[in-house]
Amino acid sequence: MRAYHKTRREAEAWLAEQAALYHKGLLANPSSITLRDGAIRWLERKAREVRPRTVELYRQELAYALPSLKDPQAPDPLGRLALQKVTPAHIRGVLDELGKRHSLRTVKQVRQRLWQVCRDALDMELIHRNPVEPVRIRAPRTEPRERAGRALELHEVQALLTALDHHPDPRTALALRLMLACGLRRGEALGLQWGDVDLEAGVLRVERVWSESGGRLVLTQPKTPTSRRAVPIPAQTLERLRAYREWWREKLGEYPPSSMWVFPGDNPDRPLNPHAPNWALRRIVAKLGIPHVRVHDLRHTYGSHLLANGAPLELVAERMGHANPSITLGVYRHLLEHERRGFVIDPEDLLKPRPRA
Repeated sequence: MRAYHKTRREAEAWLAEQAALYHKGLLANPSSITLRDGAIRWLERKAREVRPRTVELYRQELAYALPSLKDPQAPDPLGRLALQKVTPAHIRGVLDELGKRHSLRTVKQVRQRLWQVCRDALDMELIHRNPVEPVRIRAPRTEPRERAGRALELHEVQALLTALDHHPDPRTALALRLMLACGLRRGEALGLQWGDVDLEAGVLRVERVWSESGGRLVLTQPKTPTSRRAVPIPAQTLERLRAYREWWREKLGEYPPSSMWVFPGDNPDRPLNPHAPNWALRRIVAKLGIPHVRVHDLRHTYGSHLLANGAPLELVAERMGHANPSITLGVYRHLLEHERRGFVIDPEDLLKPRPRA
């Protein structure tokens, strides 16, 4: 631990105070703090700053390199190493081993979490340099660029919509349709209450997210401030929502109240199980003979076809709930580059006389 003072007397007084605290056991000995200890402290701090699901994701990513975070009895040579003794070579060795079994993206995420833990220790003056800083993860030049998702072809969309209309569970079927027709994330669709759906104006509002975190089902706020948004409902999907509400009216003897979940589970106090749409989509796709489709691909299909039909990038970002258009550009760059090739201006064409109206 270091500190700077204006005079020698002040510095000596501070040093004596720190020594007294240390001998009383009130000052942690930096040499006794392991990398695992540092990771646990960082996760505890993050738990006060971000959503529970995000903290759980950070823990899972760190556990790739520090297995004892998941199982305290697991062998963990890096995690049990004193923070001050961790070197770039240690970090490189662990990440190289992970690269043999996991994707490039996973290794990059692990490296980022380790960097954050060590950066925190550096800020607290527990170490004098960040051992993760010099370690870089680069993709081989021959590795193809990762895609954010698969956009369904039009014939696949048609087959899927027809199958959803004949699905035995109207809750799951309509939830999947909303992901495809409105670009909703799975948790956003399942978190809808009837008060969020305006069937007269044809608009729904994303106000909450129903998901699983650490094996527990949790209701949280939308991913970002821009994820809380209003989304127009296409006409045919709106008609199905109206028919779905009538279905509930017949079951309940009255229209569903505004606080009722649009897609309630077997326990009506909670929405559908977050995995239910995945299970249903897997069975539908297998029966149709369509190549593998993830639930997230429905949302990706929505964004892709919006852009392919000329929607401005800013509008697509707004509908998708992206924090800014640059995120949308990163996800759909391949599509936009294809569309942009059609915008070509020949200077000679500009010089030609225009026909009179």
